Amino acid sequence: MLNEALRLMRVFHDMKQKELAEKLGISKSHLSEIESGKKVPTLALLNRYSEVFGIPVSSIMFFSENLNSGVKIEKARTFVSSKILALMKFIAERSGHTHAE
Repeated sequence: MLNEALRLMRVFHDMKQKELAEKLGISKSHLSEIESGKKVPTLALLNRYSEVFGIPVSSIMFFSENLNSGVKIEKARTFVSSKILALMKFIAERSGHTHAE
């Protein structure tokens, strides 16, 4: 579910794939393959995600693991995801990082 967590982070920050791909230094098609689960991001790329969104890699992994916790009801999964993203945004704002930086 890492691919879904990365996609949700991008969507939460209202970024297009092209915009994020440029910030990450990869092609839009590579980003699309990562988000669809066809490719697995490298640790170096996860570190770039961390820098772009101002969120520790450990938090990205925590978010990913919680998406994969076996929640079967899509409504509940969406609710939990939105709460985790809101928490991640709160932490980023408290630490002085915003998605506009």
